[in-house]
Amino acid sequence: MDFKILKERFNRLDTACVCDANKRLRVMDPGIRPIDQGIKMVGIARTVHCKNDFLAIIKALSEAKEDEVLVIDAEGDRIAVAGELFTMEAKRKGLSGIVIDGGFRDVRQAREINFPVYARYITPMAGTSTKIFSTQAEIKCGGVSVSPGDIMLGDDDGIVIMNEKEVTEILDTAEGIQQREERVFRKMKEGVSLIDLLNFTEHYEKVSKKEESKLTFII
Repeated sequence: MDFKILKERFNRLDTACVCDANKRLRVMDPGIRPIDQGIKMVGIARTVHCKNDFLAIIKALSEAKEDEVLVIDAEGDRIAVAGELFTMEAKRKGLSGIVIDGGFRDVRQAREINFPVYARYITPMAGTSTKIFSTQAEIKCGGVSVSPGDIMLGDDDGIVIMNEKEVTEILDTAEGIQQREERVFRKMKEGVSLIDLLNFTEHYEKVSKKEESKLTFII
């Protein structure tokens, strides 16, 4: 599928609905949080490994292409390996985001750029720029494996990672889930009870009898 079309469709989806479509998807550690709220991230992983040093990140940033996300395994260290200058350059090049299992700094300035950045720590202390580490190899970031070319989806709830096969399998289902939840939410805003919108009574009774059942909306 053309990535522009894919991006357009995923931009309309919450990570929660995507996870509901497949509960085996890779989800990053909830300790990796967006530095700002309300920003959506959809992009293609470009991976970096480093530790207390950001030279490899500059290399990855120089080679990165439009719609890519820099996914940085900084081994969870509490040292900043990126800040507002890297963020500004990523936005200038048309990247989709930066994700760091490690530290980030210059948060006030970075928030003004209005660009998706996720990090485990916010800290003023920066690393060095004297060591060579790998890029575009499989890494561990946020407790899950990430490979170059994986699809990255992020919002206020967190980050989901999918390969091409998983994207194909879940996209239609996730869209259906989101549309249904939006209908339920509209009904609740009109005053309808959540219980009246679920098969709760039937489901609870079957579960109590150890019968097969699934909680679902009846709208």
